[in-house]
Amino acid sequence: MRLVSGLNGQTTWSNRNSFFAAAAEAMRRILIDRARHNGRLKRGGTAKRIDVSPDDLAAPLTDDRLLDIDEALTRLEKDHPDKAQLVKLRFFAGMTNAEAAAVIGISPATAQRHWTFARVWLFSELDGQD
Repeated sequence: MRLVSGLNGQTTWSNRNSFFAAAAEAMRRILIDRARHNGRLKRGGTAKRIDVSPDDLAAPLTDDRLLDIDEALTRLEKDHPDKAQLVKLRFFAGMTNAEAAAVIGISPATAQRHWTFARVWLFSELDGQD
């Protein structure tokens, strides 16, 4: 589309060189537009992407912190047993969202909503204990 759009309706090239010159110019415009798009502050600006595995993020829990999590999970279980079950499967059994959803018998989308709710609820409960 971009190759033809700059020709004002003219779709024939006089020779092979003019075709490749037009193709190179079109590719240049595409790459420049993409670089500008990615360079905007809204898109992260000069931030660099770093690939991190989940194992790199896992920090060993202290016994006190683990007990705090257990107490908060017990409180969550009183009002939201389905969400607490999902947290147990994800946190303690190491299941993915899809695996936990299959075990509980809910859709992955519902499991994602439950997971989001439970995480926010638990973080707010744990934040109040510090």
